[in-house]
Amino acid sequence: MEDLSLHILDIAENAVAAGARNLCIDVTEDLARDILSIVIADDGRGMSAEAVTRAADPFFTTRTTRRVGLGLALLREAATTANGSMEIHSAPGSGTTVRATFQLSHIDRKPLGSMAETIMALVAVAAEIDIHYTRTRNGRTIVLDTKEMRPQLDGTSLNSVGVLGIIRDYLNHEENSLAH
Repeated sequence: MEDLSLHILDIAENAVAAGARNLCIDVTEDLARDILSIVIADDGRGMSAEAVTRAADPFFTTRTTRRVGLGLALLREAATTANGSMEIHSAPGSGTTVRATFQLSHIDRKPLGSMAETIMALVAVAAEIDIHYTRTRNGRTIVLDTKEMRPQLDGTSLNSVGVLGIIRDYLNHEENSLAH
């Protein structure tokens, strides 16, 4: 995976598969501290201590459809390559939190990629889940919260073409404003 946004999508899809009803994605760029931080937290079924210990092993997976689980291993590799780290906190019945940090200016740090496309894709496949997305850059923050959007949609599904377009356009506009 070339962009970090694809790693985020992969981990978020794992949360959906684990029965999450709420998903929080937080991306923070702190230029003064030279840190990019990504946190993905869910309220899914969680993992045992043994599973947490093995979760970033590429040859460990709880899936029955394949014998490898590369998502967390690839994210850990991307973080450590960019002078960062990754940690996983989870417990059965309590959900999972994945936190990855990167040296923002590191020459080998993968680009973030399109978070607008990532969030839009996630909403498209998991419209029933409440997604809280936050992106902060140097103290300026944008937020997209599907739980807050639902009452305003008057019964229209989050994954309707029109709503997905609005989500993408809003995030693209707001993220472009963070760059300036």
